[in-house]
Amino acid sequence: MAEWFDLVTEDGVRTGEKALRSTCHGNPDLLHQAVHIFVVNTQGELFLQKRSQTKDIQPGKWDTSVGGHVDAGEEPFEAALRELREELGVEAGEPVFLYHYLWRSPVESEVIRSFRLSYDGPFQLQASELDDGRFWSLTEIESTLGKDVFTPNFEYEWPKIRPYVESVEP
Repeated sequence: MAEWFDLVTEDGVRTGEKALRSTCHGNPDLLHQAVHIFVVNTQGELFLQKRSQTKDIQPGKWDTSVGGHVDAGEEPFEAALRELREELGVEAGEPVFLYHYLWRSPVESEVIRSFRLSYDGPFQLQASELDDGRFWSLTEIESTLGKDVFTPNFEYEWPKIRPYVESVEP
């Protein structure tokens, strides 16, 4: 089934134009929306997903707890809830919006809205999207940065999200 995305400005305002996912993933001039949800447990650890080897972008790399595109006509918060259900099987709690930023790569360009969810589990990983998932300590993440284990986008966002992970009381 074809996936359609709304094209947006750098501020995330819809332009009224749409494009297919397959077109957006190959043309960095087509700015579209994505969401990231960072799931933090009561121990102050961050849940990360290992992207499936079949993904078209960054296969097999560890990444944000949940990440996905905002479908055409969908609001980012709705996309965050949908992606939580689809990727992790989570329907508990309500993600809190943190910030947004512009991400550009040689493959695509996105306005990413990031959310945090306090949640200890359980999870039901979507096998078609994820090869694995687990909680990581901040120390473990810090010692693994720069070793080609994480997606470039996660490593870029890590300094932004770290204060929100640290603020969780263990």
